[in-house]
Amino acid sequence: MNRGKHNNRRTLYIGALFPMSGGWPGGQACLPAAQMALDLVNKRADILPDYELELIHYDSMCDPGEATKLLYDLLYTEPLKIVLMPGCSSVSTLVAEAARMWNLIVLSYGSSSPALSNRQRFPTFFRTHPSATLHNPTRVQLFQKWKWTKIATIQQTTEVFTSTLDDLEQRVKEAGIEISVRQSFLTDPAVAVKNLKRQDARIIVGLFYETEARKVFCEVYKEKLYGKKYVWFLIGWYADNWFKIKDPSINCTVEQMTEAVEGHVTTEIVMLNPETVRGASNLTSQEFLAQLMSKLGGKNPEETGGFQEAPLAYDAVWALALALNKTVGPLKAKGRRLEDFNYNNKDITAEIYRALNTSSFEGVSGHVVFDAQGSRMAWTLIEQLQGGSYKKIGYYDMTKDNLSLYGNDRWIGSGPPADQTVVIQKFRYLSQKLFVSVSVFAGLGILMGIVCLTFNIYNSNVRYIQNSQPYLNNMTAVGCMMALAAVFPLGIDGLHVDNPQFPVVCQFRLWLLGLGFSLAYGSMFTKIWWVHTVFTKKDEKKDKRKHLEPWKLYATVGVLLVIDILSLMIWQIADPLHMTVEKFTKEAPKEDVDQLIEPLLQHCSSEKMNTWLGVVYGYKGLLLLLGIFLAYETKSVSTEKINDHRAVGMAIYNVSVLCMITAPVTMILSSKQDASFAFASLAIIFSVYITLVVLFVPKMRRLITRGEWQSDQQETMKTGSSTNNNDEEKSRQLERENKELQKIIQEKEERVSELRNQLSERQALRSRKRPTSSNQNHSSPSLPTPQNDPKSLLPPPGYPLPASDNHSLPPTFSNSSTLYPPDGKINRNNCHPGRLQLLYK
Repeated sequence: MNRGKHNNRRTLYIGALFPMSGGWPGGQACLPAAQMALDLVNKRADILPDYELELIHYDSMCDPGEATKLLYDLLYTEPLKIVLMPGCSSVSTLVAEAARMWNLIVLSYGSSSPALSNRQRFPTFFRTHPSATLHNPTRVQLFQKWKWTKIATIQQTTEVFTSTLDDLEQRVKEAGIEISVRQSFLTDPAVAVKNLKRQDARIIVGLFYETEARKVFCEVYKEKLYGKKYVWFLIGWYADNWFKIKDPSINCTVEQMTEAVEGHVTTEIVMLNPETVRGASNLTSQEFLAQLMSKLGGKNPEETGGFQEAPLAYDAVWALALALNKTVGPLKAKGRRLEDFNYNNKDITAEIYRALNTSSFEGVSGHVVFDAQGSRMAWTLIEQLQGGSYKKIGYYDMTKDNLSLYGNDRWIGSGPPADQTVVIQKFRYLSQKLFVSVSVFAGLGILMGIVCLTFNIYNSNVRYIQNSQPYLNNMTAVGCMMALAAVFPLGIDGLHVDNPQFPVVCQFRLWLLGLGFSLAYGSMFTKIWWVHTVFTKKDEKKDKRKHLEPWKLYATVGVLLVIDILSLMIWQIADPLHMTVEKFTKEAPKEDVDQLIEPLLQHCSSEKMNTWLGVVYGYKGLLLLLGIFLAYETKSVSTEKINDHRAVGMAIYNVSVLCMITAPVTMILSSKQDASFAFASLAIIFSVYITLVVLFVPKMRRLITRGEWQSDQQETMKTGSSTNNNDEEKSRQLERENKELQKIIQEKEERVSELRNQLSERQALRSRKRPTSSNQNHSSPSLPTPQNDPKSLLPPPGYPLPASDNHSLPPTFSNSSTLYPPDGKINRNNCHPGRLQLLYK
């Protein structure tokens, strides 16, 4: 219903600060739309019949400084303004904060800053443009829909975008989504874009005005931060061809910009009712657009600033008109009128505030309703740039928390990209060819050990085998087989068993190898230790070596075995082995996919693994070094009690060298499963093969070639054994003869000394008698005295000449031939001087 002209109608003035130029020239389309609404309101007789509305407009240029000057002019220049209508957020912030001082209601059509939702700071502010935070619930819904948990952001440093980003950060945190990178810029986005590239940002939310958007995507093109690996989320209120507009501030072509922006997603407040509904203005959204196009004079909507926000400006005027119309009755009841408003009148302001706060009507932009903070509640439109043009892919209704997608989203790749480089964890397993090959050799070694053990047990009654301590050799064979059996669990990994069973494999490795070493090496060490102990005793104790007590040998092996068992038990009780996973540097796959492979390797470990290994390696290492020393010291010893100790020494040399090389090398190569397994297993196999061959093959060859088998050939065996130990028997015979001859020599020397004493006494007696005889017979012819006649000094016939010490030898030793019988045998009653010299050597 149209109303006629009334001469007594009063005019209510609205102060408008629409930006016609500047960073966001939204007033180019919004001012004509607001004027269309005013014209229609003023024609309606059912809305403010006694008043008409008039718009006093200034161009704020979306500049707060310019807006401050214009606000002063609006407030202090007649006529009085009942409501203020700013456009962009920066101007609305200034105007809404100052409006309380003049008791003015502020109604904006294009302000989206979340900061404006603060009722304490902006108590009289309303807006038909939803808050920018309304985009955030939609973005979070899309992140969850496409299974993204990691995003990045880049923003222009302004309050509206900072507040929006703060709200987004809070919402994604509640949804379990991480903002991994947060970049900002003031005018030049080059550094911020480079940082996004360097930190591998994939899902990026961009918050900036249209002019800065062109700068950002020019840098995006240069950094190649687009394509199938990336998704950009932008604000949806840019012009549809914003990336094609020539901008002297960038040096990218339209084609480059078009390539960089392809596939990005926008979230935009639904500013045009998608349904054909006639609202308060009695116009459908399509009819409104037609009238607006006519008023714009055929201008291209894409080149007209604020064309998308025009329905909001249109509905803002209608919301104000309906609210003012609603206040007429209450004010009249109080004896007040709208024309009585002044900047000091709080009552009229309060009535207008209550009316706006309860507004609810259908507009060309959809259903108009305000929340408690004065912000518009609306649907969100989701669009995607496909082939250079925007396509609607869904809506989100925040009031009902309902996301509706059409399913026509299109991606450069096979689907939505990953929010980060997909890291595929892949276990490294032992080469099965290597495992099978080594297992074959280990199996053959076990078979060889069984043969050697069977041989040793079967021929245990043969004296040659008995003299090698067969029970110790049996322990060596069993230990070798256990060590070879440890090769199989060494090669078993996650390819063969599940993770819960892996610690059992670790236990098998440790116990088989530990006990196998103790049995095999311990029995050989016991042999060489006994030989060294006996043959390094003093001469008076050497006779005890004839009595070898086997139980002492077995006890020694038992002690070594018990030490190992106790240490392993303490280890497994105090700090049991478990599976640990080693992670390696990520590797790029050969295929062109957005993935990285992170190799993993399973290990058997414990909390204090290095400490336990240090104890075990230290103890075993000392045994190995001591074994080498004992083997060297006894290399020239010969004994029939342990007739294979030289072979044992050779085996100890080889085992010790291999063990001392293998232990540190396998620790160094632990991260290389094939090399580590090959080195450890082959060291075990070679040690076992050498030990079995050196200890048992010579025995087999001797018994086969000489036929020294079971007890029915014991005599032959004894002869062979006597021949084999001929040198040892000769050595013992010579030692016994040497002792006997030493006793004989001692007896003879005592006899010689006694005879010399007797001879001296006899000569002294003669010398006393001869002078007496000479005095009695002085008349007879003189005879030479013994002192003057040399012949008188000669001994009687049959006696040898006296020695230089004036002692004469007894006649028994005058002729050496009387000491030796014709057969040349030596006994206690005769001894040849030449043999005496030989025996004393």
